[in-house]
Amino acid sequence: MNKNLRAILLWVVAVAFMLVFVVYQRMTGPTYPIKGKVAFVGETIKYKLIRSWGKTGDAEIKLETPNNYITGTFKYRRFKSYDGWTYVPMQKSNGYLIAFIPHQPPAGKVMYNIILRSGKNSVVLCKGPVIIRFTGIVPPFVLWPHIIIMFLAMVFAIRALMEAISKGDKIFILTLFTFSMFLIGGLILGPIVQKYAFNAYWTGWPFGHDLTDNKVLAAFILWLVALIKTWKNRQHRAWVIIAGLGLIAVYLIPHSLLGSEIDYTKLKK
Repeated sequence: MNKNLRAILLWVVAVAFMLVFVVYQRMTGPTYPIKGKVAFVGETIKYKLIRSWGKTGDAEIKLETPNNYITGTFKYRRFKSYDGWTYVPMQKSNGYLIAFIPHQPPAGKVMYNIILRSGKNSVVLCKGPVIIRFTGIVPPFVLWPHIIIMFLAMVFAIRALMEAISKGDKIFILTLFTFSMFLIGGLILGPIVQKYAFNAYWTGWPFGHDLTDNKVLAAFILWLVALIKTWKNRQHRAWVIIAGLGLIAVYLIPHSLLGSEIDYTKLKK
């Protein structure tokens, strides 16, 4: 195969793998909206319940209801608190039932669910309550460079892994780029994003158990070792393969799992 064509194909494969992991991280994380449908009084009601709110004001929960005779009761309480459930009737507007969750400080969580009623009939929308986490507002000029660089880090990491497996001659330069992007996107911009979102620069080891921070730290260490090894020996392959496979294992852990959260039971009233 032509060398240039081979390089293009490897980059295409690397980008494809990155996109697969991005979709996987998005759909498996605890902030991805819960989607489903429920049959009620002859209607099929589809729902999409949000689990993250990073805007000002109260979190808006909307449910489309084709039947005007269907009403909704919204119940909520703070997660990890001694609160009792609060029940409020949902507002009707243009075919939607709407409710609002009182705004919480960054990392505050609220549990909620919806009870639909029509005459004497009623149904709970979800089997268990949905948990929504509130975040601070992250400026786009910080958030987007962080996201883009972390995506590129994943592409270069996979490309470096393939280069090491195929015994290519660009192992060192690809490892250098991968390490640099994890350094900039993960350990420099990442904590800044974390500060805006949750008012803390770092909540991973050794200060906490945030898996997102710990994943970045693990990937950074693996690629640091790989960089040192390839710096000494430009054809070193073992640690690049270890770092690449380790990164894949790290990215199989859902994003934002065990993330920052407020324990209201420990706060003074």
